[in-house]
Amino acid sequence: MKWRVVLAAFLVSVLIIQYGICQKVEPKPKTKAEKRPNGKPKTGKGAEKALAPKPKADQTYLTQVVNKRKFQKVGDTLTIQAGDTLELRCKGNPVQWTVPAYLQEDDEGRLRMVQHERYGTLILANATVPDTGEYICYPMYCEDKECRKEYDKAVKVFIFFSDPQELFVPSSDYYEVIQLRTNWSTVLPCQVTSPLAKVTLHQEFPPMEVKVDGTEISFDVKKGFTIHRSKQYHAGSLYCIASLGNLRQSSTKYMLIYINYPTAPPSPAIQASSDTVTVGKNLQVTCTVVGEQDVVVDFTWKYPGQKIGRPPYTQDSVQTVQVDGQNRQRSETVLEVDKFREVDQGMYTCTARNLEGSRSASTSVKVQSAGTTTRPKKQNKDTQQ
Repeated sequence: MKWRVVLAAFLVSVLIIQYGICQKVEPKPKTKAEKRPNGKPKTGKGAEKALAPKPKADQTYLTQVVNKRKFQKVGDTLTIQAGDTLELRCKGNPVQWTVPAYLQEDDEGRLRMVQHERYGTLILANATVPDTGEYICYPMYCEDKECRKEYDKAVKVFIFFSDPQELFVPSSDYYEVIQLRTNWSTVLPCQVTSPLAKVTLHQEFPPMEVKVDGTEISFDVKKGFTIHRSKQYHAGSLYCIASLGNLRQSSTKYMLIYINYPTAPPSPAIQASSDTVTVGKNLQVTCTVVGEQDVVVDFTWKYPGQKIGRPPYTQDSVQTVQVDGQNRQRSETVLEVDKFREVDQGMYTCTARNLEGSRSASTSVKVQSAGTTTRPKKQNKDTQQ
């Protein structure tokens, strides 16, 4: 009997365990809201950022190698101490570098450019103050064996190589002559070695500081002073003064020469004293330009007599005339052909040139036949060169 009681108890225990297993329900997985400490789902900009796909890392950028394991992204400008080594990395394979003209002409073996699998490296050892300038990296698009620069993806940085004793990038010239042209802006490139330097513009005679208002004259630490609206009173000897801390230095001097540039090439008008000339008579061909005052116009001639070596005899003149109530300059040249011969008949062409370009005008002259009358002929055939 005893063994029967034990067996019954064992069977009851097994039934209880099976019942418990059947009643067990697998728990549901927790949601993101349940996992958060406050039990609330993530919303707002953070949720959008979490759900948004990461952008592709195809943007070109520059990094400076500070040491073997440290890099920093480069902005618009960078300051390096003279004597240090500069190392830049530019993403892309391949890339092409542009450096200041000083380094392009002679880097003395200090400049190296190395192309790696995913980026290009520019290394400039023992940097000097004249190395100051703009450094550009161009990613290259290559198809087959031909590559071209991707200008829209170029990255630039202006690097100052500072020296505690040199505030200006040195120049080999004591005086630098610059044309002060009326048709575009003029730059005085007094380049400083530190963006922290305070720079002012000065006139040598009479000695005075030139006002920089940002409109007529402006200053950019990367370029120097720009004269946007050139006037005759800007001409003369100018220089820059830079100060930083207790140091104050002057730049090279710039001799500004004022030139009144024309707005367009000259438009010559040509007229012969007669379109037909009797052999032995004299011929005059006049070429005239009416244009802006104080603009130099040079004339050249092309005529049939040149083929036999007949030299040009010309008379030039310049005078002020009134045109529509305004003062204009009349420049004129007269080509004289003495004792006209049959070889002198043909096309006479006058070319007028100024600093903006040149144009030409032509007229034809023939030998007079017996019984014909002569009359002046005016014919213009303008061509711009």
